[in-house]
Amino acid sequence: MTFVLRSIVLIALLLPTVTLAGYQRNQAVPVQQVIYGEVISVRQISTQELQQDRHSGWKTFGGALIGGVIGHQFGGGSGQDVATVLGAIAGAGLAANRYPDTRIIEQQLIEMMIRLEGDQQQVMVVQDWDPTMAFQAGNTVRVVYLQGGQVRVDNAM
Repeated sequence: MTFVLRSIVLIALLLPTVTLAGYQRNQAVPVQQVIYGEVISVRQISTQELQQDRHSGWKTFGGALIGGVIGHQFGGGSGQDVATVLGAIAGAGLAANRYPDTRIIEQQLIEMMIRLEGDQQQVMVVQDWDPTMAFQAGNTVRVVYLQGGQVRVDNAM
């Protein structure tokens, strides 16, 4: 039973649950207002996010374990004990240095300047890049204002 519980916790930690938009595309979200507009300019940008690796302790422990097992193969008596300890220290050091505990995640974004219909006001929207929605200058789009102050741009239907 504990193996199943540990597996569930591990899967929950590894699954990404937060999106840049704050909601999943297949999730129903209340809409406050929809305004149509024309795309003036489009620019693809990216953001880099530095993320701390939560599993660095396990990597170091694994390196120490493997190093200890290898070190235990050498010597005899107290010399074998010393080789085991030195192997564990070397393995832990190699694992900690080989696999750093931070990594950089790059997110692709799209920045759009849109002229809204009616009052001709211009707004700039930055949202996550979706390869299935290509935007170009001159396209008619709908600017969807969601509850919570979020804005989403989609192709007009």
